[in-house]
Amino acid sequence: MLTKKQHNLLLFIAKKIEKQGVSPSYDEMREALDLKSKSGIFRLLNALEERGFIRRLPHRARALEVVKLPQAKVTTISKGITDFPPTAEEVEIPLYGKIAAGTPIEAVRDMETRIPVPTSLMGRGEHYALKIEGDSMIDVGIMDGDTVIIQRSDTAENGEIVVALVDGLEVTLKRFRRQGSSIALEPENPAYQTRILPASRVRVQGKLVALMRRY
Repeated sequence: MLTKKQHNLLLFIAKKIEKQGVSPSYDEMREALDLKSKSGIFRLLNALEERGFIRRLPHRARALEVVKLPQAKVTTISKGITDFPPTAEEVEIPLYGKIAAGTPIEAVRDMETRIPVPTSLMGRGEHYALKIEGDSMIDVGIMDGDTVIIQRSDTAENGEIVVALVDGLEVTLKRFRRQGSSIALEPENPAYQTRILPASRVRVQGKLVALMRRY
């Protein structure tokens, strides 16, 4: 079980390596976690290494390797999302595009792009895939560039991660909570604020069931 700071540092390192090919500097880690000194970073890195989440590579500057990520509330698979045909245990589903402001799902429903997804990742009903843009859900392991698998649904239980359409225009992936006559859309990144909106402005379009990441 990682502390929140250990968890946040691990995800920050993984994201930097994925984007830049090298691990972040100690100053970048300190700034990302809003720590006053590097000694706190050293302690966090030691704890992550002791728990088997990272490995220091000898004789190389800024050389950290992420061995594993903490188990999140989504399923992560490392198989790429292109260039392999579906097997008997896979099914093709539409990849509608990015979750980004101004892109209702209905606007891209006729896209021809489809991706193979293992049937073990899906439940009953219709599914589709979306590409993540942004880092508002990074604390549950959902990173910029990931592909999420969504089960189409117009309802959700409190605490579920959903695709929500706001005002008929903006599509976002957030944790869903009903608060009386309002809906709270909660990010999983302390840099972002929870949005509380009248229920009439929010329409659930699906629930997160899995995540695919290409390494």
